[in-house]
Order: sequence, then C-alpha cells, then structure tokens
Amino acid sequence: MSGKSCAESDWKLFRKRLPGWQENYMQGLLKEYAAMLATDKAPSEKFWDLESRIKKDRKKSGVIVYDMSRSKLTTIVCNLLQEGVITADDLEGFSEEFVEDVAWRYTFKERYYVEAVSEEEPEFDE
Repeated sequence: MSGKSCAESDWKLFRKRLPGWQENYMQGLLKEYAAMLATDKAPSEKFWDLESRIKKDRKKSGVIVYDMSRSKLTTIVCNLLQEGVITADDLEGFSEEFVEDVAWRYTFKERYYVEAVSEEEPEFDE
C-alpha cells in the first residue's frame, strides 16, 4: 500500500470511526484535567499547568487531524496508535492490506524512535 491511495472502503470506515475515537480520547483528557485541578497546588499553578497541557494536547490527532486526506490515511492512523487514541483492535473491519501497511509503518516508526532516543547504535535484523 505504500505510495498508493487507500481503498475507498478503508477511507469511508476511517471517516465514520474517527469522530468516536476522538470523543473517547477527549473524554479521557477531561478526566486527566479534572485530576490535575483536584490537586493541592495553588490555583495559579493549576491554571498554568492546565493551560500548558491543553496547548500540547490540542495538537494531537486525538483532538484534531490536520491535513486529512486519503493519501495520508496510514500516517494518520499510525499517529492515532502512537498517541494511544486507538489500539490495533480498532482496526478491525479495515482491509487486510491497509492493516498490514499500518502495522509495518507503525513498527518501523516505533523502532526508529526508540533507537533515536536511546542514542545507541541501531541494530538491524539480518
């Protein structure tokens, strides 16, 4: 699937499910925000902590998807997986080819990120 557009059925299913995934994700964020506000910190500290957190969270795919297009669907889904908005189980019903492409890209992205963060020599399977 790399380099080509996704199947129409995958695109339609994604557009149908995305709002629900985002609502669930934002519900979780609201619970986290409420917990932040329930601490014993000073009101001003809670306010600025919350403002900072919202500023960071509003850029995530679980809140808004920028540049939503069929050609970027695999990347968007990988971002949703990485951010914890969805799990692999949420890909049930998508085409096998799409799920395989997402799995390959997501695994590659995770491996590259872990290796880059660890600053160790990358290990490659032979």
